[in-house]
Amino acid sequence: MGQDVELKLDLAGEEIVDLVAAGLVSGEPVVLARHVVYYDTPDRALRAAGFSLRIRKDAEGYVQIAKAVGAGIASVFARPKWERNVENDTPVLDDTTPIRAFLGRRADEIQPVFEIATERRRWSVLWEGTGIEMALDRGSIVAGDRKAPIAEIKLELEDGKPDGLFSFARRLGAVMPLRLGVLSKAERGYWLTASPARAVKADPVALVADMSVSAAFRTIAHACIRQFRMNEDLMDDGGEDAVHQARVALRRLRSAFSVFNLLLEGETGARLANEVKWLAGVLGSVRDLDVLVARCKDDALRARLAEARATAFREAATTLAGPRARALMLDVEEWLVCGSWQTQRRTREVRTQPLPDFAAGALDRLRRKVKKGGRDLADVDDEARHAVRKDAKKLRYAAGFFAALFDRKRQKRRYGRFIDALEALQDRLGVLNDTADMPEVLVRLGFDEKALTAFTKTEPQSSADMLAAAAEAHEALIDTKRFWR
Repeated sequence: MGQDVELKLDLAGEEIVDLVAAGLVSGEPVVLARHVVYYDTPDRALRAAGFSLRIRKDAEGYVQIAKAVGAGIASVFARPKWERNVENDTPVLDDTTPIRAFLGRRADEIQPVFEIATERRRWSVLWEGTGIEMALDRGSIVAGDRKAPIAEIKLELEDGKPDGLFSFARRLGAVMPLRLGVLSKAERGYWLTASPARAVKADPVALVADMSVSAAFRTIAHACIRQFRMNEDLMDDGGEDAVHQARVALRRLRSAFSVFNLLLEGETGARLANEVKWLAGVLGSVRDLDVLVARCKDDALRARLAEARATAFREAATTLAGPRARALMLDVEEWLVCGSWQTQRRTREVRTQPLPDFAAGALDRLRRKVKKGGRDLADVDDEARHAVRKDAKKLRYAAGFFAALFDRKRQKRRYGRFIDALEALQDRLGVLNDTADMPEVLVRLGFDEKALTAFTKTEPQSSADMLAAAAEAHEALIDTKRFWR
């Protein structure tokens, strides 16, 4: 798979170093100016149908490119891309593309929705014996009266092993503030046409039954990285929703490490899992304060908590902009592509297992753990209840990872009921955990006993009521039929 590896790196700032002066590239680059217009209907029917349509203008003229970009649509066609020269920036929708066949009369509503103007500078790089094509794109995306800058680097492996590609990416990151890129220019353009997003929730993971266990893990991990990076880019204004979803993405990634632990032997995987835990903890400090601010009824205390939250967010933002956090997603990506976990003899039996069997076994193990840990919830301590809550989260994330593998009608109905029951248990345990953590968090933040008393009086339920509700939710979950069996 090394020949197919490419990396996209987003520049965290507008300043770009002189790559030649820094000794990263040599010679004059090939310079290509491009202007691309994307087309769709006003209600985005083309995108919903699984297609993209654009016309590119460069020094050689106009080229129209139609693509089947949806996974289901693309699988229908032996050739999912239709490219032709056109005279100008008006789309030609005849029988040379399937767009009109899919949209019918709606095809006549197609109009420009956003445009992308870039200047690409391209070099051929030889780095540690690895041949790399490096492209630096700068420009902008414009949708109506909204505009967003483009500043990104694309590295494509031309010759050699992918390790060299990642090594060169780290060298670039040492002189420029780079982060792993996860969005295409087209995706960014569509984002610009929509209402500004406050946060991005997890998308369904596109697993198929004939996929290998290793490929499934990579697909899941990539989905988690994508969710994290998209929310990281939305955290500039300190929004609590983006912070929460970025933390959710990291928890999902940690859960993926846990679910596939039989596959992931070795020190590198353990180190990366600990690094993901560290980064989740950085955001957890902010999230803890978001919970406290939301539940506090005392105005004076809430103002002090909000101030503490602002400080915690500034510290988290500094950490995210630092080299350790910026390198983490690149390290995980390299391990997913190049890691020895994919070829170890002792895990061969796990890797060659049919994916639905692996998924069912993993879900069974997690469910048994929740079932055992949740017995006698009222009689165990806060730490034990917190452990059950964490196991329930892992089970919920794993259920989401593998849902696409169990897509028959009955399985889908059972999945909905199972998730509802699991969420109810998580909610009850979450209230208990927040209540138990409040005194410790407030004391850690330096609040006195008076502030603690004012805050804890806001809890409307008694501990006995909350414990009873959690025990009832646990019993309901265990009684709910498993969707994977």
